[in-house]
Amino acid sequence: MSRHHSFIAGALGALLLASPLSAQAPAALPAANPINDTARVLAGLAPSADPALLALTQQPAWQQHARFFDTAWAKLEHNQLLKVRTWAKTRIPDAFADKSTAFYMFSGPDFLYADTFFPQADTYVLCGIEPIGPLPDVSKLAPQVLGGELRSLQEALNSVLNFSFFITKDMKKDFQNHTMSGTLPILYIFLARSGKTLCDVSFVSVDEHGALTTQPDATRGASSPAPGVRIHFLADGSAVPRTLYYFSTDISDTGLKHSGFLNFLKTLAPGNSCVKSASYLMHESYFSNIRGFLLDNTTTLVQDDSGIPFAFFKPDAWQLRVFGSYPGPIPLFKNCTQPKLAEYYHTTPHEPLDFGIGYRHHPGESTLMVASRLPASNEAAPPAPMPPPAPRAVVIPEAPAAQ
Repeated sequence: MSRHHSFIAGALGALLLASPLSAQAPAALPAANPINDTARVLAGLAPSADPALLALTQQPAWQQHARFFDTAWAKLEHNQLLKVRTWAKTRIPDAFADKSTAFYMFSGPDFLYADTFFPQADTYVLCGIEPIGPLPDVSKLAPQVLGGELRSLQEALNSVLNFSFFITKDMKKDFQNHTMSGTLPILYIFLARSGKTLCDVSFVSVDEHGALTTQPDATRGASSPAPGVRIHFLADGSAVPRTLYYFSTDISDTGLKHSGFLNFLKTLAPGNSCVKSASYLMHESYFSNIRGFLLDNTTTLVQDDSGIPFAFFKPDAWQLRVFGSYPGPIPLFKNCTQPKLAEYYHTTPHEPLDFGIGYRHHPGESTLMVASRLPASNEAAPPAPMPPPAPRAVVIPEAPAAQ
């Protein structure tokens, strides 16, 4: 029996023990789940049973952390996630209800938007260059360092809570010299605050053929070109385990050449995909393989203009809808303007967005595209490759000041 099935069986057993067989039957304590309790504590939510973690919640630093997240999450849900969820449910209903894999390349640890666009997916695959880090263990934090560790998490989440995307270099700075390092604590927080129950966590890597191997700890898989973490979790109200993968890996053509990551993705295809705040990397010739994978293996693609260039969506293979507006890239990426996309917005009816997303995160400025694959009989020859642009330095932008 797998670890996550063992946990589910144990939880069900605990519920049965807690049922009042007689008026005198004592209530049983909730089943211990240290992984989920750790995620809840990091997310500013009360744990269920762990005495050490329950004691930690009496610390003023944790109580401030809980107040911070209660306030920040209520604001995020009201101003952003509820609007995105409502849009997805009504504008991409098939993908919203689909249980197929959800691919989110260039995501970093941003589980939030994959879950909001595709809440029924049975498997999520995220990737970025941010390291995974070790398993978080807040029970071992001394009271005098607890506040600093929790504040570092708050700072690391500032950009995604306010601007809808992570700033890679800021995340690296926020985690320097901290015990709670890497993307794993962020994934824990997003899962817990999204109403998920974590069942088990394991470190993984993929070999050159794309076969998945479980690693005993984070350090053993670090030498792999594609180290990853796998989290099994339950969605609220469901007893069916789902899977979240996050891989810390280079998905440029050179990086994919030396790893089996693309072969692993193919074992989970086809699926639905989202891309946002992706530094326009798939506009470059040296990200052609991951671009090709998404074009070949995606049923519905939701992206901002930093994803796959408009010119790659042939009208006899894709139905393309656009939302919001297209003011063009922010100044840092001014060389990535797409005249054909601008013309499409100018000539095609499109709906406004009541939320902001991507680098132009203010409502009224954001670009959102939905590409839906047409039946295979409608597809013609693949598009001719774009001429390779001159190489450019890749820079992750500073977040603009919060409005």
